[in-house]
Amino acid sequence: MEWMVLQAVIDIGSLILAIVIIIFLALLIRASIRVVREYERIVVFRLGRAIGVKGPGLIFLIPFIDVPVKVDLREQYIEVTKQTCITKDNAPVDIDFLIYFKVVDPLESVLNVRDFKGAATGVATTTLRAVIGDIELDSVLAKREEINNILRVKLDEVTQKWGVKVTLVEIREITPPREVQDAMIRQMSAERNRRAMVTEAEGRKESAIKVAEGERQSAILRAEGERQAMILRAEGYALALAKILEVARELDKNTMILQYLDTLKEVAKGESTKIVLPMEVTKLIEDVKKFLEKRG
Repeated sequence: MEWMVLQAVIDIGSLILAIVIIIFLALLIRASIRVVREYERIVVFRLGRAIGVKGPGLIFLIPFIDVPVKVDLREQYIEVTKQTCITKDNAPVDIDFLIYFKVVDPLESVLNVRDFKGAATGVATTTLRAVIGDIELDSVLAKREEINNILRVKLDEVTQKWGVKVTLVEIREITPPREVQDAMIRQMSAERNRRAMVTEAEGRKESAIKVAEGERQSAILRAEGERQAMILRAEGYALALAKILEVARELDKNTMILQYLDTLKEVAKGESTKIVLPMEVTKLIEDVKKFLEKRG
């Protein structure tokens, strides 16, 4: 009976030992095999000495001897919030900005800097204050892109030795003092009023030009109409005279003699005792005589 109990105890101990060995082997395998993603790299330290960068894919480590440090190669950003800077004309401004960066050398990023984000933030804020201190307030508000480029170049010069590339620095917000903001609001309001007045004046000018142009065109059309009317009247007079001349040419001499006789008759009815006849009357009398002879 005791033998059976002892055998059972031995079996349970063996089972526990086997389970422990299996767990140990699983942990050992887990510690020695790593899967590195495409955007990651592993810096391997063996007994405290950096032996290189591994990945991507499946890599093998010596358990308890190799120590891996994972590095992310994707582009990342640092948010730097509300840094108070003094401009060249002694105006305080609050500036928020973002720093975009990516690791280009995983080994140097691990060996040369302990906390890159903290170090980059410190360099960025110091550089920002130096840059803003050389610029007046109006220029700070107007030269945002130029300040971005200066900060990016300065940061890139420092972070290059850390195996990190600063790709972009973007100022998110510039907040001037309250009194400056009020002055800017008044200035913008005055500018809007000025533009409205200019636009109104331009509208009136255009309207006056249009009216004057219309009146000029109307006067031209009236003058053209009058000219055409005069031409038509002159053409009518010419046609009438031509018609009269045509009719006059068709009158025969007898008709003219009768008109002369009627004229002499009217002249003879006058109270004057003397009648002055033109020389043409003599020829007229001869024509009358011939006319009467033909009738007799």
